[in-house]
Amino acid sequence: MSLSEGALDTLFLGARTRYGWDETPVSEADLRALYDLVKMGPTSANCSPARFLFVTSDEARARLAALALDSNAAKIRQAPVTAIIGYDLKFYDRLPELFPHTDARRWFSGDAKLAEATAFRNSSLQGGYLIMAARALGWDCGPMSGFDAAAVDAEFWAGTDVRTNFICSIGRGTDAGLYPRAPRLAFEEAARIL
Repeated sequence: MSLSEGALDTLFLGARTRYGWDETPVSEADLRALYDLVKMGPTSANCSPARFLFVTSDEARARLAALALDSNAAKIRQAPVTAIIGYDLKFYDRLPELFPHTDARRWFSGDAKLAEATAFRNSSLQGGYLIMAARALGWDCGPMSGFDAAAVDAEFWAGTDVRTNFICSIGRGTDAGLYPRAPRLAFEEAARIL
């Protein structure tokens, strides 16, 4: 069954990356509902390597903003939530629980390069699910790079096997700083059918 035009507009056609935020709070219940959708998105071998830190307090936002480019720091300070989407390099330790019908843990436990590539790739998928789920729940998003990933790792993931993929502000966006929609590549420029 296809989604309605309104749903497609909410998720893709009318949705925009936001740079300004109003003061509407995003509650813990909202974040839990968001995660409950995100976790249902597919990952290879159900590996689910993404780890999420929802930065909400003024103190935590200031710590994160200090590690970002100036233009991104302002967005982080203003947004009610900025999610740090990380990836767990030891995600495979959970595979006996998450993918119990075979010993998938052994695929990764002796191959750090494969484990990192798998964790990064699938956490990127899960970060995309986060954006789509947030939009589906009526929130706006502002995904961004433009931060010192090593410093974010040291500040927020110290003592863990988690590394930062990207960050994404979540809340009710305003039109502040909104550019006209940028062009997209045509099918013929970006895709082929073989």
